[in-house]
Amino acid sequence: MAPPPEEPLEPLSGEATPSSLSGGSGLPDTAKELALQVEELTRQLAALTEAVRREHERAAHREQVIDRLHAENQQLRHGLLQEALTPVRAGLYRLHDTVTRGAARWRGTDPPAPELAGKLLSALADEVAEVLGRTGAERVAVKPGDAYDAALHRPAKTSVVGPDADGTVVEVLDEGFTMGERVLRKASVVVGRAAPQSETAHPEKRKTPKDQKKQSGSEAPRQHKDRKDIKDQPPRDGTKDKTPEQTDGGTEKESE
Repeated sequence: MAPPPEEPLEPLSGEATPSSLSGGSGLPDTAKELALQVEELTRQLAALTEAVRREHERAAHREQVIDRLHAENQQLRHGLLQEALTPVRAGLYRLHDTVTRGAARWRGTDPPAPELAGKLLSALADEVAEVLGRTGAERVAVKPGDAYDAALHRPAKTSVVGPDADGTVVEVLDEGFTMGERVLRKASVVVGRAAPQSETAHPEKRKTPKDQKKQSGSEAPRQHKDRKDIKDQPPRDGTKDKTPEQTDGGTEKESE
């Protein structure tokens, strides 16, 4: 025989139930708040993603602009360089023609006189200087007799000159070039230096160590020869020659 069904137990008085703790509708309110927070986070994340995308597009556009400006700048600089080289090419063409014609004349059956070679080389130098002038390089005006200037001249060597020409340019070896106030290359010159007064007044006193050695070497045989001549001469007073003899102390004295 089956047992009778158990009757549900009634809660004791004062015992709280789950429905009374949550107020009946507490769980649905919490889920709704969480859903609202998740929705707000999703919206903010989408806005941040859109901002990053727009910033990336702007950065890519800036890079494109920078690359295009760099390419245009390079083309412009190349064009300016070619434009600046145009007069230089023209001068070099003329120089090439001059050298070619001169070489043809010298190889011909009736070459020019040898003394004309100096004029040809001078003309070539002037042609090169003109080409350099088209690039902005001008020759430094220097000639013998000018005062030495350390800012424009480079001393290659010195030359002994008179007192009046001390510190002046004696000879120009290589010309210098400037561009405005900038010195591109200093002129190579020979600078005059006056000899000291002691050397000009007594030139015989200026002897090198080699000369002094030679002089001392030549005087030694001469002194030996003079002593030999004196020894061979007879005494003037008619007495016999005095011969030196060694004493006990190791020194020499003359005995009559």
